Amino acid sequence: MGAAAALRAWLAAALLAQPAFALAQPFPTKPVRVVVAFSPGGVTDIIARAMGAKLGDLWGQAVVVENRPGAGGSIGAVAVARAPADGYTLLVHSSGYAINAALNPALPYDPRKELIDVAPLASQPMVLVVSPASGIATVRDLIAAARAKPGGLAYGSSGIGSGAHMNGEKFRIATGVELLHVPYKGGAESINDTIAQRLAFTFNTVTLALPHVREGRLRPLGVSSAQRSALLPDVPTIAEAGVPGFEFSFWNGLWAPAGTPPQVVERIAADVRGAFAQPDMRERLTNLGAEPMDMTPAQFSRFVQSEIEDAARIGKAAGIKLQ
Repeated sequence: MGAAAALRAWLAAALLAQPAFALAQPFPTKPVRVVVAFSPGGVTDIIARAMGAKLGDLWGQAVVVENRPGAGGSIGAVAVARAPADGYTLLVHSSGYAINAALNPALPYDPRKELIDVAPLASQPMVLVVSPASGIATVRDLIAAARAKPGGLAYGSSGIGSGAHMNGEKFRIATGVELLHVPYKGGAESINDTIAQRLAFTFNTVTLALPHVREGRLRPLGVSSAQRSALLPDVPTIAEAGVPGFEFSFWNGLWAPAGTPPQVVERIAADVRGAFAQPDMRERLTNLGAEPMDMTPAQFSRFVQSEIEDAARIGKAAGIKLQ
């Protein structure tokens, strides 16, 4: 072998060995950026910042949380999808990630090809609330009122394709009633109009609805999760209250750019699980009405796919289209 050929062989071997060498390096060795796809102050942001603080302590590196809201979470998702696939830029999104994937064919990114499912964070039930002045005291009362006036009862959500909208449509389909959907820009607006009886009811996160429930401005009829909420222990699940098998939860998760080394993904996922298992973190989630979700990346990927399929079924039955 000549000198030139030997040099080429050595360079080829070095290039092939480089990824393995890179993966052998400790992670992380520099600050990690976590992009939250929503505005500051919401449940998703609060959970992301609590996670970031824990991971920063564990890793000995700064975990910088950056809010990139807009377009139903697409602005933040695109920012991460286009970032280097090295684990140093991560995305925190909500169950809207699956809803967007199911219902919006015009997304500026491919959620199943440009991003990798890393870990779930926490889930939170939504609560069905009415005005105490409405005379509706139970889920069965609400169903009866809707059947007596097909299409005459309006419910509000934080926008077309939002978790509250999907929850409301799932409820409508499960009960066989006709309802009028009124989309708002945020959940607080739909709550205010429910209090004022401009809406018959709304679904919203326990966190947002609870202060109004405690002050007597809203009456909770049921929570949408499979189990009762620790913050509303006397409120039945919707399944218990008359709609067998009904379940819908708002959840948050963590994603990385496609191509992120599997070892890095597994490391991040394991550290996230460890962070959320700590007692003080669990207590913080409980105060938000949320529960930690413990899954491996493979399990989370299957969960996300099942959520996409469920959203697609609801969207098709309800005629929901995002754009």
